[in-house]
Amino acid sequence: MRVLVVEDEARLAAALKRGLTAEGFVVDVVADGPSGLDAARTGDYDALLLDVMLPRLSGYEVVRRLRRERNWLPVMLVSAKDGEHDQADGLDCGADDYLTKPFSYVVLLARLRALLRRRAVPRPAVLAAGEIELDPALRSVLFAGAAVHLTPREFTLLEYLLRHRDRVVSKTELLDHVWDVGEDAEPNLVEVYVGYLRRKLAPDALLTVRGAGYRLRT
Repeated sequence: MRVLVVEDEARLAAALKRGLTAEGFVVDVVADGPSGLDAARTGDYDALLLDVMLPRLSGYEVVRRLRRERNWLPVMLVSAKDGEHDQADGLDCGADDYLTKPFSYVVLLARLRALLRRRAVPRPAVLAAGEIELDPALRSVLFAGAAVHLTPREFTLLEYLLRHRDRVVSKTELLDHVWDVGEDAEPNLVEVYVGYLRRKLAPDALLTVRGAGYRLRT
C-alpha cells in the first residue's frame, strides 16, 4: 500500500515515514499544501494523511479541491486543531477521518487500515445531478446556480434521491426512508412532495418511471 503524508513539521513527518515504512507501507512525504495537492492528483496512492495547518494551502482546501475534481482518494486529516467544529469542518469538506494531535500511533495504524478497507469509492461532500447541487452540511440547494428554499421534508426527499441518483427509487422506499415510522403516510403523499420539488426546481428534474417510482434527470 502506498501512502502520501502531507506534514510540514519535519520531525513528525520523518517519524510517520519511519513507522509506516516499518509496517510495510510505501510512503512519500511532502511539506506544503500545493505540493500535497499535486502529488494526490498525479500519484497512485491508496491513502492520504493530511495535516490541516499547512503552508500556502490548508488541508481543508486540499480536500475540497480533490473532491470537486471527483478524486476519491481516502483522506485522513491529522491536526492539532481539536475543537469539535474543526473536526466537523474537516469531515464536511470531504475527508473520511479526522485524528487529533497528539495521537496514539497504534490508533493511527488501526484507523488507516480501516480507511484502506473502504478504498476509493465516490463519497462527494456536495451531492449533484444535472443542474441540482445539494450540500447536506450547509443544508443548501442550488438549481442552475440559483438558491432554492426547501422545507425539511422536501430537502430530505431530494437528498435521498440524490444519494441514489443512478437508479429508480420506489414510493415505498421513499416512505420508509423519508417519513417516520409512526407517521400515517400513504404513497400518494410521495407524489405530492415530488410535485412540490418539480415546481421549485424544474418540471423535468424528477422523472416518473411508470409502475416503478422516480429518478433524477442526470
